[in-house]
Amino acid sequence: MQVDCKHDWSDTEQTMKTLIADDSFTGRLFLHELLKHFGVAHIAVNGKDAVKKASTALDAGEPYDLICLDIMMPEMDGHEALQKIRALESTSTHRSRIVMTTVSASVEDVVAAQTNGCDAYLTKPILKPKLMEVMQGFGLIK
Repeated sequence: MQVDCKHDWSDTEQTMKTLIADDSFTGRLFLHELLKHFGVAHIAVNGKDAVKKASTALDAGEPYDLICLDIMMPEMDGHEALQKIRALESTSTHRSRIVMTTVSASVEDVVAAQTNGCDAYLTKPILKPKLMEVMQGFGLIK
């Protein structure tokens, strides 16, 4: 997988806080290389780790602006992680933008993700322009 880094990031504001949850090293690397230019990008290797990091960030008053969640992960899948993160946020004034990033395009997965509160659903391979469009739509980047 090749990461396009030809964009001039020098004028990009470094304010977005992102959590990337994916059990695939390649998937994590691609998203990290892309998203680190917009601010801090943390990594979680499974859903359980993602929930723990989201909880810690909320407790510290420094929640994530964007969470990219794979669906098929060990220990806790993305659907369960999404539900748990949304439950944690129910007692907070902050709501992260959550994008499901997965190979599954099944109607069941899309409906479950939307029902559980995801904000967008992107199938792999993740295309940089599409992710940028989603982040712009959220108002996270210009």
